[in-house]
Amino acid sequence: MSEQPQGSVKSAGRALEIVEFLAEAAESQSFPQLVAALELPRSSTHGLLKTLVSAGWVELDPSTKRYSLGLKAWQIGQRYDGHRLLLESGPALMRALTDQTGETVQMARLDGVENVYIAITPSPHQMRLASNVGMRLHAHATGIGKALLSTLSDEDALHRLRQVALPRLTDKTLTEPTEIMSVVARGRDLGYFVDDEEFIDGCRCVAMPLTWPDETGVAAALSITMPTSRTDERWPHSMVEPLRRTVLQLREGMHLVGVARS
Repeated sequence: MSEQPQGSVKSAGRALEIVEFLAEAAESQSFPQLVAALELPRSSTHGLLKTLVSAGWVELDPSTKRYSLGLKAWQIGQRYDGHRLLLESGPALMRALTDQTGETVQMARLDGVENVYIAITPSPHQMRLASNVGMRLHAHATGIGKALLSTLSDEDALHRLRQVALPRLTDKTLTEPTEIMSVVARGRDLGYFVDDEEFIDGCRCVAMPLTWPDETGVAAALSITMPTSRTDERWPHSMVEPLRRTVLQLREGMHLVGVARS
């Protein structure tokens, strides 16, 4: 179980852990499984689950005595509109970019030091990155993650990177926070970020942020991901200009939609 931040309410934190765990679990969970996985005390977990079931955040199958995510989580999720403008302006432009490049295009936001993917247009090729909306990946090892880190102040990004153990996923993965921030700084200068087989061997990515640190608005990023075998000697530059044009169009689309609704 993760440590509770200073000033937090322990029972509230544990209830959120249960909801988040069930949201990511591949199948429903028994009471012993929840207690073991989250290292929760059995005595108070019964009460927490009863409260969550009563409120609709968790569902209990009376026949199997197993718990799963409840309807309330879906209802609340539908009301979240933090990236509404992105999802209104983005999908059509993302599909056009996939049509142009033949590769998977992804949009993500940052949660801590993880990318959370909010929109994906998959490559038509049989060989492509297996990804889905809601998937979370390590920001330090992905191009889109480094683009997202670039939308933070250096102090904030460095603080986040130092709070967790950063896994080395391939021989090329950087795990030292200061080295990662040097790469982020270089990407800011270039205007784009890459993942050159840092997350998965045989996979490359070119990414750009949709906002910069001194701007306001939704912090998000866009990427083009492809197998290394489909990149040529011009990579990443062969993907930079198509991506840049789409990013500019998307930012303009967000602005126009925002102005129309203001």
